[in-house]
Amino acid sequence: MSRLRTGTTAPALPAADAAGAPLPPVPPGGLTHLQFRRFAGCPICNLHLRGFAVRHPELRAAGVREVVAFHSPADELRPYAAGLPFPLLADPERRLYRAYGVERGARALLDPRVWPSIVLGVLSGVPQVLRGRERLPSARPAGGRLGLPADFLIDADGQLLAAHYGTHAADHWPVARVLALATEHRPATEPTPATAPEPEPAAAGPDPD
Repeated sequence: MSRLRTGTTAPALPAADAAGAPLPPVPPGGLTHLQFRRFAGCPICNLHLRGFAVRHPELRAAGVREVVAFHSPADELRPYAAGLPFPLLADPERRLYRAYGVERGARALLDPRVWPSIVLGVLSGVPQVLRGRERLPSARPAGGRLGLPADFLIDADGQLLAAHYGTHAADHWPVARVLALATEHRPATEPTPATAPEPEPAAAGPDPD
C-alpha cells in the first residue's frame, strides 16, 4: 500500500458511521481529524479515545471534526461507540485503510515502546468493564491484532494537510498535537481593507487686499 502525501486530495469518507447515522458536517472553514485505530475493544485504542472524548469541546472549539475508523464490523463496534462524542467508522474489509495506505505488522505489538501503553490500557479498562461502560474485546478480533494506527488532518475542501503513520500500536497524535496542527492550518482571516486617509484641507490663501 502506498502512503498518501500532503497536498493531495484525501479519499472520500463513508456517508454514515457504524450506527448508520450520517457523519456530522465539517464546521465552516474547519478541519477533519481522521484517525485509524485497530479493533473494537483494543485497550490502547480505548485509552486513547477516552482522552479525546474528555477534550472534545476543545477540538470542536478549534473547528475540528473528529472521525475514528476501526477494522471491525459494525455490530462489534457499536457497543463501544456509546458515550463517545464523535462518530466511529466500521471498515471490516479495510477498504478505507487501503485507500489511506494504513498498514499492519508484527511491530505493532513487538516494539518495546508500546508495552507501557498496553499495561496502562488494560489496567485503566478493568474498572470500565466492571461498571458496564466497556466490554472485553473479542478473543479473536476481526482483522487481527497487528493493525497500526494512523492520523490525517483534512481541510474542508478534502485536501490532506498533515499525515502520520504509526510505527507501533501506540504511536499516534495526542490531542495537543491535533490542536497545534489546527492552529497552524487555520485559514487566515481576511485583512480589513485599509481606510484611505482623508485629504488634508487646502491651505488658506493670502487675504485679498
